[in-house]
Amino acid sequence: MNFLKRYILPRLIQYFVVIFIGITIVFLVPRFTPLDPVVSVMNRMTSYGSMYLDPQALEKLRETMMELYGLKGSVWEQYIKFWGRLFKGDFGPSLSIFPTPVISIIRDSLPWTAGLLIIAALLSWIIGNILGGLAGYYSEKRWSKILSVVAMSIYPIPYYIMALILIILFAYIFPFFPIVGGYSIGMKPSFSISFILNLIKHAFLPALALIIVGIGWWFLSMRSLTSTVKAEDYVIYAEVMGIPRRKILFQYVMKNSLLPQITNLALQIGGIFSGSLVTESVFSYPGLGQVLYMAINNGDFNLMMGIAVFSIVGISTTALLIDLLYPLFDPRVRYR
Repeated sequence: MNFLKRYILPRLIQYFVVIFIGITIVFLVPRFTPLDPVVSVMNRMTSYGSMYLDPQALEKLRETMMELYGLKGSVWEQYIKFWGRLFKGDFGPSLSIFPTPVISIIRDSLPWTAGLLIIAALLSWIIGNILGGLAGYYSEKRWSKILSVVAMSIYPIPYYIMALILIILFAYIFPFFPIVGGYSIGMKPSFSISFILNLIKHAFLPALALIIVGIGWWFLSMRSLTSTVKAEDYVIYAEVMGIPRRKILFQYVMKNSLLPQITNLALQIGGIFSGSLVTESVFSYPGLGQVLYMAINNGDFNLMMGIAVFSIVGISTTALLIDLLYPLFDPRVRYR
């Protein structure tokens, strides 16, 4: 009971406060920008030239658009209605793919982004921490120094630059992988081996771009942590007592070094998500990143707000789950 009050309850309160503030900012920002989505749509329709609408029809169209975008009434009234629609999962229709509801577009795109993000984040975290732990403990070895130089070179590279490098290498110079899409045109989604292999082939380069850059960060942070833990008295004592170095590395050094990395994973999940969106745009991968790019180009405010709300809820929920699972890895939190 004490653990619930001291550890779980504050985090749940923080989770809901973060979501509330984030969604409120998402609501306010478009309303304080000089862009008016209704005027933009009407200007676009009338700019085609061939369409003539009398003033009364234009006024009715404007009223309808105001209703569709939730812009009727004062800002406070719009805010109350916005939360009411949000609880029903109603973000209105998308302008880019009118009249498809925003929630349907997000429902179709979200599994692509979630699959890519989860696989890339887990693989980069696992590989980066193992290599970083080994390099930090065996820092005197030549391979450790080479790996450190490679990681320091990779880490500052933005996700989209890495994506472009991989496209040039493995799609143009050595055409092993497709450049765009989630699967080949003409294929019907199914659970057959051929479709799954085709799916993996299309997802390989986007995932690789995220994994390579992610490994650079996790490698460097884990190497630094391992070097610190390696200098602790209990590790030196274990070495003096003749305990095999392999046992010291995996049972003492890496185990203790991993705890801060679990916290870092919760903190880094937002950065990994934004990198995933950019990478999807580069590869025209059918996830939220590609949809967001289309929404920005078309000034589709409903779609942009829907994706932003889902991003806030998704990232906050992932960070909360990692935070709640942390006591399973560190018993000191449970008994403090």
